[in-house]
Formats: sequence, C-alpha cells, structure tokens
Amino acid sequence: MEFGLVELSRLQFAATAMYHFLFVPLTLGLSIMLATMETVYVMTRRPIWRQMTKFWGTLFGINFVLGVSTGITMEFQFGMNWSYYSNYVGDIFGAPLAIEGLMAFFLEATFVGLWFFGWEKLRPRAHMFVGWCVAIGSNFSALWILIANGWMQNPVGAEFNPMTMRMELVDFYAVLFNPVAQAKFVHTVSAGYVTASIFVVGVSSWYLLRGRHVELARRSIAIASAFGLAASLSVIVLGDESGYEATHNQKMKLAAIEGMWDTEKAPASFNLFGIPDQEARETKYAVKIPFVMGMIGTRSLTEEMPGIKDLVKGSERRIRSGLIAYEALLQIRAAKGDVTPDVKATFEEHSGDLGYALLLSSMVEDPLTATDAQIEAAAWKTVPGVLPMFWTFRLMVGFGFFMLLMLTYMFWTTNFRGGRYPQWALKVSVWIIPMPWLAAEMGWFVAEFGRQPWTVDGLLPTALSASHLSVFDLAVTLGGFVALYTTLLIIEMKLMLAAIRKGPVHDVEAVAAWNARHAPIAPQPAE
Repeated sequence: MEFGLVELSRLQFAATAMYHFLFVPLTLGLSIMLATMETVYVMTRRPIWRQMTKFWGTLFGINFVLGVSTGITMEFQFGMNWSYYSNYVGDIFGAPLAIEGLMAFFLEATFVGLWFFGWEKLRPRAHMFVGWCVAIGSNFSALWILIANGWMQNPVGAEFNPMTMRMELVDFYAVLFNPVAQAKFVHTVSAGYVTASIFVVGVSSWYLLRGRHVELARRSIAIASAFGLAASLSVIVLGDESGYEATHNQKMKLAAIEGMWDTEKAPASFNLFGIPDQEARETKYAVKIPFVMGMIGTRSLTEEMPGIKDLVKGSERRIRSGLIAYEALLQIRAAKGDVTPDVKATFEEHSGDLGYALLLSSMVEDPLTATDAQIEAAAWKTVPGVLPMFWTFRLMVGFGFFMLLMLTYMFWTTNFRGGRYPQWALKVSVWIIPMPWLAAEMGWFVAEFGRQPWTVDGLLPTALSASHLSVFDLAVTLGGFVALYTTLLIIEMKLMLAAIRKGPVHDVEAVAAWNARHAPIAPQPAE
C-alpha cells in the first residue's frame, strides 16, 4: 500500500485513537466500581472497604491522567488533519463534542480532584457523592463522544445546504437518539466495565497466588466478578443489537464481516470459518452454521441478506444517481441559487446519493467525465478489506465469550464454593488481563475500518476529508506521536505495576484494628 496524504492522516488518527482507547475502558469501569466500593464503606463503616477504594483509586488515577492527555490531542486532530471534514459536518459533529466538554468533562475533571484530595476534608457521604459524580461524568463523556461517532456511522437529523456546501443540523433529537449511537454507547461502556472487572480479578488473583492482601483480594474478586458478569452479558446483547442495526444502516460492513459475497437466501447462514479472497471475490474453505446470521441480522427466518456483489451493484446505481445531483449542484452554485424549480427538484430527488458521486473525485478531476469502468471501480471501493474484518471480528467475539466464561466461573466459585479458587483459575485470571484491551481495540477496528471508504457513511468520502498537509509533515508528526505515546504507556505501566507490587498502603492500621476487635474468640479449655 502506498502511503500518501490520506493514508498517513488515517494512520496518525488511528494511532492516536487506539492509544487513547487503551486508557478509556479502565477509567469507565473502575469509576463505577470505586463508587460502589465506597458506598459499601459508607453503609458498613468497615475500613477494609475504604482501603479497597483507595487502593484501586490509585490505579484509577494513574490511568485517568494518561487518558485525558491522549484524548485532548485526538480532538485537536479534527481541525489539523481533517479540516475539510470539520468544515463539512462541524455543525453536527461539533455539537455533541462541545456538550461533552462543557458538561461531562468538566464534571469529571472537577470532581476527580475533590475525590483524590477530599478524603480527610469531606464527610463520608459527601465524598461518596463526589465519587459517583466522577463515575457519572466519565460515562457521560463516553455518551456524547459516541453520539458523535454514531452520527458518522448513521447520519441522521441533518441536511446538505448547496449554497454553503455544508451539512446542517435540522433535528438534534434525531442525532441524540440515533439507534446506532445508543447501541454503540451501551456496548462500549459495557466493554469498559468488563475491562475493569478482568483487571481487578486478575490483580486480586495475583495477590491470592502469593498469599498477600487476601481479604482485599477476595472482596475485590466478589465485586468485580459480579459486575463483570452482568457487563459481559450486556456486551453480547448490545453487540447483537449493533449487528441488527448494521443490517439497516451499514449493509456493506455487515457483509464484509461475514465474508458474504453472494446474497444468501433466508435464513442466512453464519460463516464460522473461512479465508476471504478479495481478488477472487469469494470466501474459501467456508464452514457455515445454518440460520444463525439470518437471526442476528434480520431477526427472522424469512428475510434474505444481501451479499457484497449485489451491494456493489447498488452502489453503482447510487453513483449514477449522485452524478445527477452533482450536475444539478453545479448549476445551483453557478446561478447562486437562482435556478428553475426543475433543477431544485432534481437536486433534492438525488441529493441523498451525492456522496457516492464524490467517490469519483479521487479518480477523475471532474466526476461528470467518469467512464463506465471508472464508475464500476468506484463502486467496488465501497467494499472494505474483507479478510481483516472477517478475522478481527471473530477473534473479538472469541475473546468476549472466553472472558464471560471466566467471570462466570469466578462468580460461581465466590458465591457457591466459599471463594476456594483453584490455582489454575487464579493463574488464568492473571494471564488474561490484556485480553479485554485486545478485544476493545479489535472492536474499534471493525467499527471504523468497516466504514471505509467513508468518513461519514454515504455522505463524505475519506479521500476528500483530509487537510492539505505535506506527506513529510504527517510522517514526522506520526513518528513523534507514536514515540511520545509509547513512552507514556511504558511510564504508566511501570507506575501501575509499582503500585500493584506495593499493595494497599492506606488504612492498614485501621483495618488491622478492626479485624482484631472482631476476631472470633477462641474457646477456653475446660479446667
């Protein structure tokens, strides 16, 4: 692949986003668990719960700082690397990001300081309230960002203005309650809860293997396994809902995930295994499970699912329709809007397909001069990389179900076997700590790579979205970002590992005193 302006811009943003998302899931999940632990402390006044809250809060704080720093850089990249995109859809995309900054981020940032420095200055109930504000702020941040991202996947509530050449917001509530955004929000935050749960269970298992901080570890596993089990089920349910929404809004993405080249008669089967070949336009060695994909994608046994080849034919028809809109747009622009009603009606009839005509802009200077062969080639550009989509999705799902099984086992052992965890379970819990991060990154890859060649699905091709920067500048800044973020990641991991090795250092005497006061009295021998 030749790395030009657009490819390097995409790679730089992808690197920043994927580094950023190494920190976000743990922040989302730990914030809820910290608030829950502190609530138990306020209700019981047992110092062990305060100690747990402070210990896991230390790890939360280290992670939170790195998440904020990478997130701020990513937002600046919209203006620096994607200036045409920012101009084209800024009225819609900017609204949820502005609300996120004004409402959620300031709520989170304000109360996180109070939480860390207010232990001895606030009453327990007030401090607990601050902890819940941090958790709510973190999750509200995710909500508004995912509303913005959901609009890119399913643009609703907006119209194109031919005079300003921009998308304009016409229905904020349609953007807010976009079904793609809502499903994506719950799916993403639930994945964050699973990440934090696996992390807490893994670290606690490490303590149990070494016989250290046993009381803290057992209680932490009890909280995390229950929380993580519920979150894992939510991830699966909302992942299924995302697949159903893709059937209506992103058919090409779903077909690429399935390696489905030809339209399947109802009910469609699920490709459990296969090797998609994009040149041959077939999936070799496919192992199919009957009916499953029909149930996931259509919720029925009677609706067929379109394959990639038929979807490409549909894209070709939309490109030709978009060319009609493009020609009418040129007339409207040349006459400064003073055109006949027929021209306006023609534009309005075909304007929904204008983005498809713009796919030709990377191939010819004037889309109206495109040949039939070029139109067909542009239609095939709407197919993302099928092989990476196919296997990334399956690895993500496999990791998800494995984590569900482990959390179920740890929950069952905690509640029905008196917390007698076998050595193998504790060791597996330690070794799978990286797994939720791998699954989360794969999920974002499927979501964003699967949207290509669009920045905004069906409206704005990625090739038109980038700023006019030099390849040299992008290559240098990309190298700088990767070097800086890798250094920060190494520092964060060293700080986290140092804090874990050190263990809980707060309220040690209070916990020991409470345990001494409430230790069972040994029976005295008879005289």
